[in-house]
Amino acid sequence: MSTPARTLLVLRHSKSAYPEGVADIDRPLAPRGVRDAVTLGGWLLGQALLPDLVVCSTAARTRQTWDLINDELVWPDGDATVVRYDPRVYEASLADLMTIVAETPPETAILALVGHNPGAAQLVVALTGESTLRFPTSALAMIDVGQDWHRAVPGSGALAGYWTPKGGSAVLRD
Repeated sequence: MSTPARTLLVLRHSKSAYPEGVADIDRPLAPRGVRDAVTLGGWLLGQALLPDLVVCSTAARTRQTWDLINDELVWPDGDATVVRYDPRVYEASLADLMTIVAETPPETAILALVGHNPGAAQLVVALTGESTLRFPTSALAMIDVGQDWHRAVPGSGALAGYWTPKGGSAVLRD
């Protein structure tokens, strides 16, 4: 019996504000970030990309980003995704993010990882080899990672789609 393919959605948080006296981890989204997150949620819905599991940084801006995206999604039969707020995603290195991906339960078909740069961009490059891809705020990369999460290693993924607020989207697979 074969295991279904796995899709990793790597999302960089939306544009944040820089209020004076607010610690980095507590920075909220800027108005543009709110708009972009809502638009991204609509795009995900249009692509029928409903994650089974979301692993999100504990930073305020990543939590807000996911909440706004999630508000746009329509879950069949009242189901909802499982969200896990993981402090390792904040300031994560590439190795940290690879570990988080490898820890994904095998029954998860679509994993969304909501984080920060440079780690998010490094993860996309490591898995896909797409070194020229820009990864601004609100960017999303859809990566086919193959059969098993614990076997996701550098070079093992393929870029299947990409979205940015200014550049729109490119779906590379059917």
